[in-house]
Amino acid sequence: MKIICGWLHTFYDHGYTARFEDTLSGITKTAAWGFKDFEMEGIYEDNLRIMYERRKELKEHIEKAGLNLRCFIPMLPDLGNVDQDRRAKALELFELGAELGSWLGAEVIMMTSYEAPVEYIGEAPGDDPVHYGKQYHIRVSDSFDWERSWENLVTVVKRCARIADKWGLRLTLETRVGDSVGNTDGFLRLSEAVDDPNFGMAFDTAHLHAQKEILPLSVEKLRDRIFYIHASDNDSRTNEHLEFGKGTIDWVSLFQALRKHGFDGYVALDIGDCPDPKGAYQRSRDYLENLTY
Repeated sequence: MKIICGWLHTFYDHGYTARFEDTLSGITKTAAWGFKDFEMEGIYEDNLRIMYERRKELKEHIEKAGLNLRCFIPMLPDLGNVDQDRRAKALELFELGAELGSWLGAEVIMMTSYEAPVEYIGEAPGDDPVHYGKQYHIRVSDSFDWERSWENLVTVVKRCARIADKWGLRLTLETRVGDSVGNTDGFLRLSEAVDDPNFGMAFDTAHLHAQKEILPLSVEKLRDRIFYIHASDNDSRTNEHLEFGKGTIDWVSLFQALRKHGFDGYVALDIGDCPDPKGAYQRSRDYLENLTY
């Protein structure tokens, strides 16, 4: 496995809709923490377009920091929209993100399935996706059609897998609490429907553990469909993203299962709100580097 720095820490400094200058700041901080490899997100259309327009400056900043971008994540909620025009625009933006990620040297591009198009009474998961342990209330309208939503998702993921392949990237889907596809079995059903070898799972330990999955068993189900890992800890009561050792995940058995199935990809530390982010990332990196399994 190859341990890299995730991007979650930047949102606690600058908010979820980051400015371009905040992106540069996140890169600088990642290098200052002693990492050599990292992931990066493009948040919604405006941020993604600015990153693309200023891609030469962005690449120079990454290279000057001595970093290698391994995974790019364009966050585009309308990929899950049942409105055809909005979905089509999101797919165009996804291709822009794939082109940008490839040009910056990434090997992996990540997406999510986002929440199902039901009516949320109050806050929805996508309104604040970086704070955890929340309760949501929904109303399922008479017009809601899960099969239509599912067919749209399958169509979009098939298209994204082809786009990723065009730009020399592997497509991964992160399964999050509250998303249309939020767990291992849901991903397996989606993977079977998409039927593309360039499509795999971004295995998020915090989200899966919060759904009471037995993580080594999840690995056994997925086998070689795991392309990428988001790693953080929690006690399984909420989907908090804590530093290693602050929760109840059995890391030894998890990495034994991953080794059994030949996983040799990137493990991105994905640690969230904490009083000492630098220490949390560095301690978690040391924890993994010294883990005996």
